[in-house]
Amino acid sequence: MDVTLILKIAGIGTLVSVIHQILSRYGREEQATLTAVSGVILVLFLLVDEMSELFNTVRDLFGI
Repeated sequence: MDVTLILKIAGIGTLVSVIHQILSRYGREEQATLTAVSGVILVLFLLVDEMSELFNTVRDLFGI
């Protein structure tokens, strides 16, 4: 795993957290929830490639 991936995930989490808090304070709960869900989906898209690489490595290791 690369350190840049961890930093990207941390940056996205920080940004989403700040936006969520700002929207919650102004009474925009629906938009705050949508922002949080969008952040989770974005991180999952980043992790899909890494998980695919992991499965390919395991598959090659065991000769499946």
